Amino acid sequence: MPRKTFVRGLVLVALAAGSAQPIAPAQAVEGMAVEGMANAELMLPVPTVTIYPGDTIKDSMLRMQAYPATYRARTAVIDASAAIAGRVARRMLLPGEPVPVNAVDDPRLVSRGAPTQMIFEENGLVITAVGAPLQNGGLGETIRVRNTDTNRIILGTVMADGRIRIGAQ
Repeated sequence: MPRKTFVRGLVLVALAAGSAQPIAPAQAVEGMAVEGMANAELMLPVPTVTIYPGDTIKDSMLRMQAYPATYRARTAVIDASAAIAGRVARRMLLPGEPVPVNAVDDPRLVSRGAPTQMIFEENGLVITAVGAPLQNGGLGETIRVRNTDTNRIILGTVMADGRIRIGAQ
């Protein structure tokens, strides 16, 4: 149940016997005030289940939850479920808690230290080799890779199939 915000202000409606009767602005009494509650809400996506580090987040794992407009999280939080779905949790996300911006990451196609195929293509010439990425990488990211045959460190771009393209594009 969302909290309600206390409101006090000038009123142009007189309440009589449970029904509202409008008062023309010329008839408004200076200083007439009303006290009551207003529902100002902020909708944030929250997990419905515990999401562990490394889990890919699906739309079915999220729901929108109302928070008061004055809600201030300890850290910056994500305000749209589309910004979370399809990403990977970097740390445990608890049900009913807003998701911090730094708690999710793009999916990794290449993991640090895992043998990965490197490919060089130019003018019909294709050279492939095995390399060890020195950092994690997602689609289109440029990362450093160590060629396991020569121990040289080179730069490459992560492709959609998990291979690393080396050299001219």
